Amino acid sequence: MSTESSSPSGRPWKRYLLYLIGAGVASVLLIQLVPYGHSHTNPPVAQAAVFKDPRVAEMVATSCGDCHSNLTKYPWYSNVAPGSWLLANHIGEGRSKLNFSEWNKPQPPVEDLAEQINSGEMPGWQYTLMHSSAKLSNADKKVLIAGLVQMYRDTPPAGIK
Repeated sequence: MSTESSSPSGRPWKRYLLYLIGAGVASVLLIQLVPYGHSHTNPPVAQAAVFKDPRVAEMVATSCGDCHSNLTKYPWYSNVAPGSWLLANHIGEGRSKLNFSEWNKPQPPVEDLAEQINSGEMPGWQYTLMHSSAKLSNADKKVLIAGLVQMYRDTPPAGIK
């Protein structure tokens, strides 16, 4: 004789687990219908910041450019909600604070940029989690900050925010 119950209510947790998994899958599929974050068009470059040191230009492109320029490279997960929502939000916020493609508009003081880079606040951990090449060593941070200071001195933005 079997020790398991043959009644339909013998293992209700399995049924609830299946319902929960089904509801999760249905939710993920439904949120794909929300169009926010699916537009991957970059605004035109109005006036690009000019970096004299090619190493600095490369660091900016690798560690800053996707959020702080109009030259964003959209990864595969930018097509899947809720990742597309988070990316659209991060890129919009990043461009509104500093945009290397709109150097003809007010930008934050270079001291603010240096502080965020030195503290490790920039590039953000969410970005470096998915883009390991964006991580900056202490030596990289010094080169980047020196390049930004030089750029602000030689070709300052239109105004300081």
